[in-house]
Amino acid sequence: MSAASLSFLHVAIAPSQRLRVAAPRLNPSPPQALVVEAKTRTRGENRDARHSRIRKKVEGTPERPRLCVFRSNKHLYVQVIDDTKMHTLASASTMQKPVSEEFDCSSGPNLEVAKKVGEAIAKSCLEKGITKVAYDRGGYPYHGRVKALADAAREHGLQF
Repeated sequence: MSAASLSFLHVAIAPSQRLRVAAPRLNPSPPQALVVEAKTRTRGENRDARHSRIRKKVEGTPERPRLCVFRSNKHLYVQVIDDTKMHTLASASTMQKPVSEEFDCSSGPNLEVAKKVGEAIAKSCLEKGITKVAYDRGGYPYHGRVKALADAAREHGLQF
């Protein structure tokens, strides 16, 4: 093929598709360092996010109030809440006398203490005529103390 036979190619390419060469910059800026930061969230923030997702689905009503669990390093707290009135119907914790006198919680609550708190909340609910509850694990995994508390409350008459 001769150059004359390929001369039509420069006409077939649209002006917008032709190669443009940029003029060199007179004062180039120094290269920017690329900084990559990870999103750091604490365990508490992750638990709060899980708890808010659970709270979208679990709601306490007068017929079936919400059994809410909070677990700290030293204590375990449980409340039965009617969300329509924003009213706490019953509560139990490791700080109350029946549990704190029987067990030493200085190193934090263990499974036996969680079972005792589950029994206390079940008795308190049954005295007030509450038999059915919606279990809110508070963003904690359903394992260990949270599970032991739920099992003890079920054994003593609460329906989940």
